[in-house]
Amino acid sequence: MTAASDLPFAPWDPAFVADPYPAYAELRARGRVLRYEPTDQWLVPRHADVAALLRDRRLGRTYRHRFTHAEFGRTPPPPAHEPFHVLNDHGMLDLEPPDHTRIRRLVSKAFTPRTVERLKPYVHELAGRLVGALVEAGGGDLLADVAEPLPVAVIAEMLGIPEADRPLLRPWSAAICGMYELNPSEETAARAVRASVEFSEYLRELIAARRENPGEDLISGLIAAHDEGDRLTEQEMISTAALLLNAGHEATVNATVNGWWALFRNPDQLAALRADHALVPTAVEELMRYDTPLQLFERWVLDDIEIDGTTIPRGAEIAMLFGSANHDPEVFAAPDRLDLARRDNPHISFSAGIHYCIGAPLARIELAASMTALLDRAPALTLAAEPERKPNFVIRGLEGLAVTVR
Repeated sequence: MTAASDLPFAPWDPAFVADPYPAYAELRARGRVLRYEPTDQWLVPRHADVAALLRDRRLGRTYRHRFTHAEFGRTPPPPAHEPFHVLNDHGMLDLEPPDHTRIRRLVSKAFTPRTVERLKPYVHELAGRLVGALVEAGGGDLLADVAEPLPVAVIAEMLGIPEADRPLLRPWSAAICGMYELNPSEETAARAVRASVEFSEYLRELIAARRENPGEDLISGLIAAHDEGDRLTEQEMISTAALLLNAGHEATVNATVNGWWALFRNPDQLAALRADHALVPTAVEELMRYDTPLQLFERWVLDDIEIDGTTIPRGAEIAMLFGSANHDPEVFAAPDRLDLARRDNPHISFSAGIHYCIGAPLARIELAASMTALLDRAPALTLAAEPERKPNFVIRGLEGLAVTVR
């Protein structure tokens, strides 16, 4: 077993957070599973193992469907954190069958491919409008001016959030997502709890309004969705709406700015993309792989498993390193090279198995729309200043991305 002090894994070190990929190569060389004491987790860095474990039903996002905290050898969360856990733990991302199966089936009745496809003109029109404003201003912050408002507006439009209320969403989301980092502080937890209370109250009122006056929006669809007598409870609707709002823009925001920062650092690939906009679909996939917006995904071990001769006991927690898996040379040729024409690209940025991202088709539409608008309307887009990376490790992004349009 490799000791934690010997591992090149340092999720609280700004230098590691700035560029974890060389360390991932060393982790993959060290072995298929590595014990990391500071977070009491087993790190899994290789693509084949991560892809298999995402589909392994001996692992779960929760254990509460089978065990109490005591039976599983875990300490329950502090009572003060309860509002966050009520909101988070009733969403399908953190549930296992049969509840996950039931909720995802009901959500899928409202969140259909047709619903997503119907949004396409709105997404492209809004992307064009946002990029047009950026061009008219001669530049600005690509994150604040394009990357953030686009997916926030799209998922809010889809859910039926009134336009005047949409500025509330990003701060709530940022506060709640702080709890997904490794060993979050009490201050982080307190912010997440406040945001969970406010967000839940807001959604409860919105759901009540849609019950009285249904519309064509997704919340009305969640209220109406039923299957063999099953319906979503009010808490499940609140948690589902919050999950769709948070997951529906968090990854897209970060994928956009991470992607353009990668393009600016690889001018040959940016030039190829500008010369051939038909590369946009493969470019979106490659940028999601190259600098993965969600670096780590956790699962509980519900039944003992064995990886490469090491037994991981029930009650342990596995940390699957998506960023490392997406740079595994066993799967990707020249993985540290950005190749926008890469065809064989089985990245796992949207996860896999039963928890595969339900919003992946929408995210791809948004990423392609903003990229196409920027290529069309800002062909001379340049970097104005070196960006500062956010200190977060798990959710990887930038504080901003200053650009100039000449």
